[in-house]
Amino acid sequence: MTVRIQTADFDVTAEIAALRRGNPKVGAVASFIGVVRDVNEGDAVSGMTLEHYPGMTEKAIEDVISQARSRWNVLDALVVHRVGTLKPSDQIVLVVVTSGHRGDAFAACEYIMDYLKTGAPFWKKEQTGQGARWVEARVSDDIAAERWRFKG
Repeated sequence: MTVRIQTADFDVTAEIAALRRGNPKVGAVASFIGVVRDVNEGDAVSGMTLEHYPGMTEKAIEDVISQARSRWNVLDALVVHRVGTLKPSDQIVLVVVTSGHRGDAFAACEYIMDYLKTGAPFWKKEQTGQGARWVEARVSDDIAAERWRFKG
């Protein structure tokens, strides 16, 4: 299990290849790539700044990966999350999960991503034509995350 918080971009192909390299038990790889959009809530977005608490953020994400591993047959997982200043079309986050079977990989990947959207200690500030604003949690993200609280 690997968690990295970084300012630099990431190479999706290289990250996935490294995670599954040499493990003949891997039968499925599920991934999610989050990208900065140029619009949010109807307003044009020219950039975004992401902040976090170093050390605390990594620990929180490691904990949620451990929870995913206890719920599904996960062989390995990777989360790379960028911080700092980003612009539209920049990659923000990569979540990759390997498993023997696709169902476990899909579910664990979605579980981890739902946590990153609702519970991980990140703060996003968008730059719009009306000025800077903090991004609030979306009700739809909270609803998606809520379903995991009752599984088990």
